[in-house]
Amino acid sequence: MKQILFLCVANSARSQMAEGLAKHYLPATIQVQSAGSQPSMLNPYAVTAMAELGIDISKHYAKAVEDIDSSQVDAVITLCVEEVCPIFLGNVQRLHWPINEPSAGRETPKQLLQGFRTARDEIKQHILQLAESISAQN
Repeated sequence: MKQILFLCVANSARSQMAEGLAKHYLPATIQVQSAGSQPSMLNPYAVTAMAELGIDISKHYAKAVEDIDSSQVDAVITLCVEEVCPIFLGNVQRLHWPINEPSAGRETPKQLLQGFRTARDEIKQHILQLAESISAQN
């Protein structure tokens, strides 16, 4: 696993946070990117939640899965639950981490930020487990 693509629908929160966390915690030899099936805009709550860990994703932007060169990917990790996960064509290793949409059912800024923190922390645990697995293989 040398080139990882994180996928969700909007590429605005979960996959963006996963990209930032992976770049922070995984070995530098692993290339990481993210995309979505219906890209929108980077969510400011995702930026805030990541900044709390000292990880800056403010320069990230939403990318379409169609724009990703499949020859540059050998592992795809989807991060959807209720929505239809994007499909990535190509001969790649596939993992699925079901992370709830951080803004679902939340209305106030405090509730929204908490939803993003929860998603961030769940993704971080998956990333740390992946880092352990990669380390054990080397």
